[in-house]
Amino acid sequence: EYPDNDHMRACHETIYQAVYVQPRGELRRQVGNALRKGRAVRHSRSDGRSRRPRFREPMVMISERPAQIEDRAVPGHWEGDLICGTSNKSAIGTLVERTTRYTVLLALPDGHDAEHVQRAIITKMGQLPAPLLNSLTWDQGAELALHRDITASLDMQVYFCDPHSPWQRGTNENTNGLLRQYFPKGTDLSAYSQDYLDAVADELNDRPRKTLDWAKPSERIIELLNAMQYAQ
Repeated sequence: EYPDNDHMRACHETIYQAVYVQPRGELRRQVGNALRKGRAVRHSRSDGRSRRPRFREPMVMISERPAQIEDRAVPGHWEGDLICGTSNKSAIGTLVERTTRYTVLLALPDGHDAEHVQRAIITKMGQLPAPLLNSLTWDQGAELALHRDITASLDMQVYFCDPHSPWQRGTNENTNGLLRQYFPKGTDLSAYSQDYLDAVADELNDRPRKTLDWAKPSERIIELLNAMQYAQ
């Protein structure tokens, strides 16, 4: 509105400070409740410290990921993460296909250590057709220390994001924000069965998306599966 007056412009940092710094007391809680992800405290993307590799097996970094994955031209490339419950004692695994935005949820009732996470990924993703298992991109959380087992079992390459770079899994991050409407922070996530998580995923996959020209992820994944059958 004021292209010739620099003093009338507000950058994103000014807006963040207005939301997170100024409110106090009850107003602060009201603002937090109004935000999509419910964050009452702002978190920095980086604390300036280098993160040491967690894994014994070498990681394949996202910089080595083929360009065709980035432009979403080829389906079967997934982004994954955990959403955690109270004090990070419980978690649910979240997987999102980059082309269709199709979501798969993983129940982790017995814990979210590397053994349980890799077992849940292999069991659930193993139900999908092989052409939909091209790659998985994850952050450097310790829960994926057994990534080589996932690659060996599913023939699916695993890529890792750079430290403190959640935007490199932007589709998954956005989906996790939507899932917080079903699983608020402070919830014991180990209490949810796989059947319940499948029902939540079905509801999310049945929601029209603007980025898909208002198609549903469930419609797009069916189109892909039909195309695969036709090609055979």
